[in-house]
Amino acid sequence: MEQDCESRTKPLRSCSTSDRYSMNRGQTRPGTSTSRSQSFLLLLFSSLICTIDGFTLRSCHISNNVAICKALKLREAPRDIPSTVTGYDLSLNKLTKIEVVHFKNLTALRQLDMNRNIISQIEKGSFTDLTSLEKLNLNNNKLRQLADIFEGLHNLKELRLTSNSITTVSATAFKPLKNLAFLDLSFNQLQNVDKLQLIVQHLPYLQNLVMKKNNLAVFTTEKLTNKSVNFQYLDLSQNPLQVFRITADVFPNLTWLNLGGPQKKHRMAWEVRNQTFLRHVTTLDIGGLRMTVSDMEELRESFKTSLVTIRLNAMPGDLQAFINISCSIPTLTGLQIRRNQLTSISPHQFQSCTNITELDIAENKIQNIDENAFGSIQRSLSILTLSQNKIPSVPAAVRKLPNLSKLDLSHNKISSLQCHDFANLTKLRILSLHNNSISNLPTCTFSGLDSLQVLKLQSNKISTTNGAFKKIFPRLRQLRLDSNTLTGIKPKEFEGLVSLQNLSLHHNKIKDIKNGSFFGLTNLTDLLLQSNAIEEKELNSGAFNDLINVRRLDLRENHIKYKNHSAIPHPPFSRLSLLETLAIPAQSGHGKGGLPRNFLVGLTNLLEFYAKDDLLISLHDDMFQYTPRLELLDISSNELFDISPQLFSPISNLSSLYVSRTNLRSLDFFTDANLTKLVFLQGRNNQYSVIPKEVIESLPSLEYMDLQGNSFTCDCDNAWFLQWVKNNTQTQVPNGYSFVCNYPKNLKGMKLLDLDVSSCTVDIEFILYVVNTSIILLFLMVSFTYNFLRWQLSYAYHIFLAFLYDKKNKHRKASEEYDAFISYNVHDEEWVIREVLPKLEGEQGWKLCLHHRDFQPGKPIIDNITEAIYASRKTICVISQRYLESEWCSKELQVASYRLFDESKDVLILVFLEEIPAAQLSPYYRMRKLLKKRTYLSWPYAGEGAGLFWEKLRQALSRPTDNVCDEQLRLTVRDRLQV
Repeated sequence: MEQDCESRTKPLRSCSTSDRYSMNRGQTRPGTSTSRSQSFLLLLFSSLICTIDGFTLRSCHISNNVAICKALKLREAPRDIPSTVTGYDLSLNKLTKIEVVHFKNLTALRQLDMNRNIISQIEKGSFTDLTSLEKLNLNNNKLRQLADIFEGLHNLKELRLTSNSITTVSATAFKPLKNLAFLDLSFNQLQNVDKLQLIVQHLPYLQNLVMKKNNLAVFTTEKLTNKSVNFQYLDLSQNPLQVFRITADVFPNLTWLNLGGPQKKHRMAWEVRNQTFLRHVTTLDIGGLRMTVSDMEELRESFKTSLVTIRLNAMPGDLQAFINISCSIPTLTGLQIRRNQLTSISPHQFQSCTNITELDIAENKIQNIDENAFGSIQRSLSILTLSQNKIPSVPAAVRKLPNLSKLDLSHNKISSLQCHDFANLTKLRILSLHNNSISNLPTCTFSGLDSLQVLKLQSNKISTTNGAFKKIFPRLRQLRLDSNTLTGIKPKEFEGLVSLQNLSLHHNKIKDIKNGSFFGLTNLTDLLLQSNAIEEKELNSGAFNDLINVRRLDLRENHIKYKNHSAIPHPPFSRLSLLETLAIPAQSGHGKGGLPRNFLVGLTNLLEFYAKDDLLISLHDDMFQYTPRLELLDISSNELFDISPQLFSPISNLSSLYVSRTNLRSLDFFTDANLTKLVFLQGRNNQYSVIPKEVIESLPSLEYMDLQGNSFTCDCDNAWFLQWVKNNTQTQVPNGYSFVCNYPKNLKGMKLLDLDVSSCTVDIEFILYVVNTSIILLFLMVSFTYNFLRWQLSYAYHIFLAFLYDKKNKHRKASEEYDAFISYNVHDEEWVIREVLPKLEGEQGWKLCLHHRDFQPGKPIIDNITEAIYASRKTICVISQRYLESEWCSKELQVASYRLFDESKDVLILVFLEEIPAAQLSPYYRMRKLLKKRTYLSWPYAGEGAGLFWEKLRQALSRPTDNVCDEQLRLTVRDRLQV
């Protein structure tokens, strides 16, 4: 399976490039437990489903709250890592220097991995903010000295510094590391063990010290005479030790001591002054040490009361003597003698090892094992490892080990098995025969193995089981038959495996399966059948009907192909109601097809469905109506082109969706799919050009969206998506800063997030600010105007109306029908009718225009007023207090005054009916202005000379209209109003 997730694609734990849920091309992990819970955990780990944190980083991505910046060729640590991450992986980059600013504010960080860089310098204070850090990995860098660079790491528990070039350690380098429990300084050049004192004197809780291959020739505790350390594990392997000297009881808690490694050129002197100094050591590795028999005997005295396991791997010298001396330690139960070029095992080889329960003689060249080779330990031996030798058949010696519980014969040259090979092994629980050349399994091969729990037969040449598993195996839980040459499974082939939970049959040539092939496997939970030759007719044969408890079924890379969505009469999984994970085959090379609409009938508890690389061209809308609990769907690498929203209607619990390489051109189907619980979306290498806002808003729970390798359009259609990728704090978009424009042509190759979209967006906040400010200013202006300028505005309004009328009638040659238009208030109408009409019309013969008599009915009042004024030679305004307060009188005055100034004609005659003080005229700005420039007639003074008043009025009417400036007409001594 190709790499869908590099080091985590759906940030889910720490993801590798292997296939999901250990469907790693069909290979399960050796020794994997068959329990449902462990299988589920393995599945969860490998299928890359874990918690995620939102936001988009320029070069890294977040997985399970760990910043993954691995293998990105970075030359310095990124600055955009969130302060909330608890892990940070910077391994496999090109960092040369660690600066103070690189890890600022990462106070929650607990693990930091900088393995395999080229770091040669670390600035003092670089780790000051890492107050929560517990694990620091600086392996495989270029550090030469350790100065005071660990300030702030008071919670650090594990420090790895292997494969640098460290030669110098400052006396206070480790002083801040008060809680350090594990320190690995292997593959450096410390050379002098005196530096050990510098290392441990400030580390009161150090339990594990690893100093492999530091070119140490002498190990001595003389400098630690007065210093007791808390070591439990000390590894000095692969050093050219010539002297091992313990001068004081400085290791009271040491339980594991490793002095081994490749064979040494020089003899190592064992100098332990007191046999009790190493009284608690239980595991000792002295592989490769060049020692004499006397050295070995002296060494034995130091461990004779505690040693449980000894490793004598690749030992130069008298191996048999070393074995005998070791086995004389009464507490010894474990013996490992790998890589010693043994070719055979004789009866005397382990004659002295009467207490040994675990014997490991793997990685030798053993071909022959005497039938009585293990005679002295036949009652005690429970674990025997003979892997990676040249054994041609199962040794007869193993049949004399009645208490054996684990036997490993893998990676040998065994070609056949016999019925008596495992006779008497009634307590055997784990049998490993993988990677041999076994071609045949006699029916009686495993007879008597009633305690067997795990049987590994993978990677052999088995073509048939010959009924070997028809006999009852009451405790067998795991059977691995993968990578053989099986061609079929006969009915009831496994009927004896009543307790089996895991069955691996992948990478065979199985084609023939029938109803009953899996009869008896009622407790099976995991069945791996990928990479075989099963066709759809076998799939529909009812072969899986007996697997009522199966939880995981892998059928990938078989020859199953359906032509269309037509329902099939016998759905293959209709009785697998407990199935949780189903992977169906890729159909490469067999043409395009579909899946029957009722293919998943019966799978009411299905949680994960993998249909990757099936060359599907469509999925029926009813496909998932039988799987209401589905949480993960992988339909990548098909040719779907389009997906109907109705497809997802029955699976509203879907949380992970893989639709990479499906030729999809749009994600618009999400808007109607109701996938409110979708957390993870992988849609790589499709044809998405625009990601609408509605798509994202329809996925409120989305935390991870991988859209690498699509052809984005760089225009305003993607403006919202671009801003969302940069600014959202919920959904992580890995490699978002690497998205490339494909359209338009002039922007092809440009980074999507580099596109300037400022012209595409409307700043709503700014618009609201402008609108609100304008409303406030308008309110203030209106308030000010109303209180202080309302009369002036009212006047201006009426002048404007007059202006409009004048413009409208300016070129008309209307004749002057009247001598005068009388403008008066209705309250003064009696005076006009009683006094004015008799005098001016009756006695003097003037033709007057009065609104109540001469206005045209039905016409707008303002039009009547304007036409009357322009149809009269003069306008007589009868002024009174009421007149000034009248809106229509005011308009008549304004129109007349506008004619006065516009035509430069003397058309206005003012007649005051009553005395109006100047203070009362103040609000009437236009009237005050007229009185300052023109003469007027006053009726209150006419009592003394009414005849003169009417004469003056007659003269005013008789005067030509073009004599505007004539001011000779006077009636009273108060010709002008004083204001």
